[in-house]
Amino acid sequence: MSAHGGLWVVVPAYQEEERLAGTLRALAAQRDRDFTLLVVDNGSSDGTGAVARDFASRAPFPVEVLHEPEKGVGCAVDTGFRYAIERGATLLARTDADCLPRPGWTRAARAAMTVGPGPTMVCGRLVARRDEHGPLGRAGFSVLVSLAALFGRLRPAHARRNGYLAPYRMHAGNNMAITADLYLACGGMPRRPSPTDRLFLNRVRRRTDRIVRCPAMVVENSTRRLRAYGIRGTARWYLDRGSDGRGDDPR
Repeated sequence: MSAHGGLWVVVPAYQEEERLAGTLRALAAQRDRDFTLLVVDNGSSDGTGAVARDFASRAPFPVEVLHEPEKGVGCAVDTGFRYAIERGATLLARTDADCLPRPGWTRAARAAMTVGPGPTMVCGRLVARRDEHGPLGRAGFSVLVSLAALFGRLRPAHARRNGYLAPYRMHAGNNMAITADLYLACGGMPRRPSPTDRLFLNRVRRRTDRIVRCPAMVVENSTRRLRAYGIRGTARWYLDRGSDGRGDDPR
């Protein structure tokens, strides 16, 4: 058991020298700081690892920095989660290196995972970063998230008749939490580049019906992919049809 209540926060990071510091400041501002932070540097060639190590020297909680050379956010997350579990983590939370968890994020995640019997997965609420958009842009982002969630629920492949124990709930990897037992039971995150969220959610849905939505668990999300790909290109990406020649995922 970790000295920090068994909760580890994992942040995969690739080429995030400019944005990672903001995510780390947001985690340092959490009301519940009884956790260990693990930053997984996914083979960055910029100063991502240095930013994380500098923060570790003065952070208000334990920080570890892990190098994962196998490319892909799924690889970084899976390596990070398994590393944390091997060191005593019983509760796991994840956000991304361009996101800003609001101050109540870790407290809400811990509370949601420890209510009721059995292993649990928790899906938080996404809003657009306030430093990237005005009110109109943030409202548009909210509409897109709602449409994506509706599409996921209506998609025939996601119907419970296909062997799923829980109804489909939109799951964003940059705002999620899961018990260690459930993570291992479902086989972990697919070790591949993004997108991985839908595949992981469906793995979990085949193992449990305890998938909880937690509105108090809020992360401000970057919309770099939306700006880079546009609405149609972003939709193609999440449908696993690639970037349509637009290059690597800018997330």
